[in-house]
Amino acid sequence: MAGFYFEREVRTETSECYTILEDDQPIGRVDIHFSVVVVHATLCVDESLTRDRIQDLVEVVDEELVNSIGVSREEFIVHVHQGTDLGVFSTADFDEDDDEG
Repeated sequence: MAGFYFEREVRTETSECYTILEDDQPIGRVDIHFSVVVVHATLCVDESLTRDRIQDLVEVVDEELVNSIGVSREEFIVHVHQGTDLGVFSTADFDEDDDEG
């Protein structure tokens, strides 16, 4: 199986967000939300990943992140988005633009 690993960005009572890395390179992000019986995830991956590698990644997320939490669930639903990362933006970025005119 592929050598994916995860760096946690955020954790709340009902969700977690991770940057996904492979060979020290970011290749995506996963946001996981825990409800009573269903775990929902949004997986955003680089456009270079094949369908087989995405399936491997979904399995790793399930095994290493979802199952390791120890929540009982009836279903794991993953929404996958694939494309080019345009960057990370925050309200501070927009506030600076407003100050410049």
